[in-house]
Amino acid sequence: MSEVKPRVITLLPSATEIVCALGFEHLLVGRSHECDFPESVKRLVVCTAPKFDVVGSSQEIDRRVRQLVTQGLSVYAVDEARLRQLKPDLIITQSQCEVCAASLEDVERAVCELLPSRPQILALEPRTLSDIWEDIQRVADALSSSERGFELVGELWNRVDAIASAARSSRDRPVVCCVEWLEPLMVAGNWIPEMVELAGGYYPYAESGSLSRRIEWNELAEKNPDVILIAPCGFSIDRSLREIDKLTSHPLWSRLKAARAGRCYVADGNHYFNRPGPRIVDALEMLAEIIGPERFEPKKWEGKGYKRI
Repeated sequence: MSEVKPRVITLLPSATEIVCALGFEHLLVGRSHECDFPESVKRLVVCTAPKFDVVGSSQEIDRRVRQLVTQGLSVYAVDEARLRQLKPDLIITQSQCEVCAASLEDVERAVCELLPSRPQILALEPRTLSDIWEDIQRVADALSSSERGFELVGELWNRVDAIASAARSSRDRPVVCCVEWLEPLMVAGNWIPEMVELAGGYYPYAESGSLSRRIEWNELAEKNPDVILIAPCGFSIDRSLREIDKLTSHPLWSRLKAARAGRCYVADGNHYFNRPGPRIVDALEMLAEIIGPERFEPKKWEGKGYKRI
C-alpha cells in the first residue's frame, strides 16, 4: 500500500523555504502571495492577499499597515475558499508579526469554520537565531522527518561557526547600524543584533530578540556608526535605492562616520535579512563581508546580495 503524503500549505516565505530546504517541496499544495523562493514554488496555488495597496513610498506603506493593525486587523487576508479546496493536512504560519504572514487568528478561524479535515496548524515564532533553528526542527518534526531537521540545522550551524571564527580573528569591532525601514526610520531587532556580533561588529541599537524600533536621527548620530547597512523589510535592493534619498539627503547623514568613510551599503532585506529561514546564514555571510572585508575574500555576495552606496 502506498504511503499517504501530507498536503502542506505555507503562509509565509520563510516557512516555504524551510520546507523546501528539508527536501519536501513536493508536499506543498499552497503558499502565501509573498512566497517566491525557490522559483519553482511560484507554481503553487496562492492562498493569501494583502488588505492594503503595497505600491507607494515607505511612509505610505507604514501608514496603511498601522491603520490596519491599530484596528485589530491582520494586514493579510486568507482565501478561505482555496484552503477548503486544497484540503491541507498541515498549515504553517507565523504568530510573531502579522506584517509578515497571515494572522494566526485568521488561519485558526478559517480552519475551525471551513475545513472539516481539521489540519494541524504550526505557528512559528522566531526572535533569535536559536528560534530559527528550533522552528526548522519543529517543521521537520511535523513532517515526520526529525533526522533531516537535525542534519539541516547542523549544516547551518557549521557555516555560522566558520563565519564567527573568522570574525574573531580581529580585535576591531566597528559600530554597525542596520536600518529596517526608511520612513519612519527604524533599526532592526530580532536576530540582527546577534548576527552583527557574530560577524565581528558591535550593535548598540537593540538587544538580541528585541523588536525592531523607531529611532530618531539624533540617536543615530550620537552612536555614530562605522558601518550602515540598509535592508528594509520586504524591499529588494532596487526598491530600497528608489528611496535612499530619505537617508542621504538628511542634514546629519554627511556627518556620520560611515558616510564619510564610504561604508554604507544596501542589501536585499526581502530575501535575506528579514526571512527567518535557511538563507539567514547567507545574510550573515554578507554582514561578515561588509564588517570585515579584509577577512572575507573574495567577496561572494557583493553586487548580488548587497551593494555599496
